[in-house]
Parts: sequence; C-alpha cells; structure tokens
Amino acid sequence: MRRLNRKKTLGLIKELDAFPKVPESYVETSASGGTVSLIAFTTIAFLTIMEFMVYRDTWMKYEYEVDKDFTSKLRINIDITVAMRCQYVGADVLDLAETMVASADGLIYEPVPFELTPQQKELQRMLQVIQSRLQEEHSLQDVIFKSAFKSASTALPPREDNSLQSPDACRIHGHLYVNKVAGNFHITVGKAIPHPRGHAHLAALVSHESYNFSHRIDHLSFGELIPGIINPLDGTEKIASDHNQMFQYFITVVPTKLHTYKISAETHQFSVTERERVINHAAGSHGVSGIFMKYDISSLMVTVTEEHMPFWQFLVRLCGIIGGIFSTTGILHGFGRFVVEIIFCRFRLGSYRSTSVPLPDGHTSNHLPLITDNSTH
Repeated sequence: MRRLNRKKTLGLIKELDAFPKVPESYVETSASGGTVSLIAFTTIAFLTIMEFMVYRDTWMKYEYEVDKDFTSKLRINIDITVAMRCQYVGADVLDLAETMVASADGLIYEPVPFELTPQQKELQRMLQVIQSRLQEEHSLQDVIFKSAFKSASTALPPREDNSLQSPDACRIHGHLYVNKVAGNFHITVGKAIPHPRGHAHLAALVSHESYNFSHRIDHLSFGELIPGIINPLDGTEKIASDHNQMFQYFITVVPTKLHTYKISAETHQFSVTERERVINHAAGSHGVSGIFMKYDISSLMVTVTEEHMPFWQFLVRLCGIIGGIFSTTGILHGFGRFVVEIIFCRFRLGSYRSTSVPLPDGHTSNHLPLITDNSTH
C-alpha cells in the first residue's frame, strides 16, 4: 500500500512538471543555433558582471524636513591665515541677537610665515583642483560623503623645514560655539572689546600702511568636524590689491544629518558667494577693512543616507536578464530562420520555371509534360 501511494504521489508530481523533457532523438542542433547560443551566453555573462557592479555600488538619498532644533549651539571650525601680525588683528562673532562671541573662547592666534612650504602648496593646489571640479560636477559630493573618514585629512601638514624665516602672518584656528541665528564672523584690525551698542575694535594704534588682509582659508566648516569632508572655502587664497580692502563671504548654512556605512554624524553643508572691494570713502565705497563672513541658517534640514540595492532585488534583476536574453535571442533566431526559409523557397521556385510545349493546333502549353514509363525508354 505504501509503495502504491508513493507511485501515485510520484505520478501526480510528474503531471505537475512545468519543464517537460524532450528526448535527445527529437532534438536537432544547427550551426546558426550554436552561434546564437554563444552570443546569448556572452551577453548574459557581460550583463551579469555589470549588474553585480551595480549591486556593489551605493548611492546617496536626500530627504528634506523642517529643522526644529533652535536651542542647540552651532559650532564653527576655523583655520585662517591673515598676512598681518597677530597683535594687529582680532576675530569675533556678532549675531542678530547682538550676542558677541570673543575669539578668546576657542580661537588660537599663532604667528606663522604666510608663505607655504612645498608640501603645503601641493595640498592647497589639490584642494583648489577639487573645488573647481565640484563646481562643474555636483555628483562628486556623493563620492566625498561616502569616502568620509576613509580619506586623508584636509588639514595642512605641519611645516617640515626649520628655516629662520620670521613670522609675518597670523594663523587663527580653533572653534567657536554660537547661537543658531544669522551672524557675522569677521577678522579686522585691532582686538575686539565689548560695547553697549555692540562691540568695537581697537584699531587706532595701527597705521593704515600696515593693513594687509591677504588671507588663506585652510578650513572653514560648521557643525561636527568630519575628516575627509571638503568644504566650499577650503583652499581659498585671496591677495589684497590695496591696504584698505574688504573681503566678504555670504554663507547659507544647511543643517545636515549624514548616515553612511562608515559614519553617522550631524554636520552642516553651506553655499557661499564672494565679494571684495576697496574701501574709499571719497568715492562712496564705505565700510571697514577686513574679512567678513556673514552666515545665515536655513530652516530646512537635509538627511543624507547611503543606500544599497537589496539582495532580493539583485536576484530578480539577474533572473530578468537571463530569462530576457534567452527569450529574445530565441525569438530573433526563429524570425531569422523564417526569413531565410522564405528567401530560399523563392529561389527554389524560380529554378523550376514552367516550359512551353507546342500543341498540334498551334497553341502552346505552359504545363510540364508528364513523365511516363514509355518516355524513360
């Protein structure tokens, strides 16, 4: 009984076979079929490799929402070298709430030579090339996000020479914490002092001939400091053409949450426009000589997430490639054989043209004469 039930079950399963087998004696192979099969296998192998490369790759997904965090502080990371002595310049932040953040809270004034060493010049040149490419191809920003923490730091390497060159510039570097409102970070002549109506700088003791606001921005970023991220002003160098010159940077800061397979951090992206002009009160160009970075905080927050193709989707696409290639090549091969058979059939019909046979009454017959046994003798 058990064997009988097994045979019935096996027979039922055979009836459900969706892939019936054809005996080899009924299978006919041809050179054209073999050629098409080779082309199909090659195409499948090529597309499978390309699909696997797509599966290994990742992409960045951007989502936008309203930033509801108004109470936390915003960190500004600064590394700027000004071509003036440290005792002549001062840096601070003044926001719209008339809150002054002095540079003594987190910035360091370091006397350095303004001229870079060969190794530092090479890094600065590399940053400038990357900045020019980023302006042309914005998709490179995704590559920078994905390579965060994997690439080398963008900070200038320390000076490797021990020259006795006297420091003629001041490197202002460090970080400040400010309110998340629009503000103005500026570097100008004289140290900043508090004032009931804002603040002021002690610039009376500095002669105008010593003004030189040529500067180099080695690094400027907002939020958490992430190695490997290149910001829009990194590597910027400006040379002043006049003593009384103002450099202005108008910055729009966008809060950004970055989630990749290597890092999860809260940072800030920003865009910037630049302007520079010579201060000449007689010509109507008013202002104060110095470097002014006016920043504004966007109300939108961007969430950047690195995504990967699911494995099940990769299998579905792979099955689609294999099945689609086999079906398409089969249809094309069948259509090609059909066309070839039609063409050869016409040639064969043309070779058996009818001949004219004269009849006794003067007419002609277009039918082929019958072949009889007598005619063969």
